[in-house]
Amino acid sequence: MPPPPREAPKPPKRVDAVPGTPFGVVHLDVPAVTSGPAVGSLVAGVVSILVSVLVVCFGVVAARYGGAWAAGAFTVPGVLAGAAAIVAGLLARRQIGRAAPPPAVRFTGRGLATAGISCGATGLLLCLAGLGLALLLQFG
Repeated sequence: MPPPPREAPKPPKRVDAVPGTPFGVVHLDVPAVTSGPAVGSLVAGVVSILVSVLVVCFGVVAARYGGAWAAGAFTVPGVLAGAAAIVAGLLARRQIGRAAPPPAVRFTGRGLATAGISCGATGLLLCLAGLGLALLLQFG
């Protein structure tokens, strides 16, 4: 099997001659990079939503058998994951929105950060609502 064809080298963005020498300074185009905090925000937000499903399941299904304790135990990591998703999403949006001079790396992933913030907030609220429902069913 032949090796895959190599990509053609990209031409430089700009070449500036250095006066008095036969040399020049080459400015290459730096590709954009997906923001790490944006990806982390989305992952933490999805985890928060999944944990909130556990909170609701333990609170509703096992209400007779002390399900509020289990729901409360799962609420803590769900709320922490939701808060982490919100904070990481806001940091990612700041990182992406920051203007950088041309040789610096540009960051992308604004949609990932926004999705992470909304998933984190949804998971956080669902965890708290599930805990409230579990307490209401067990003690109400």
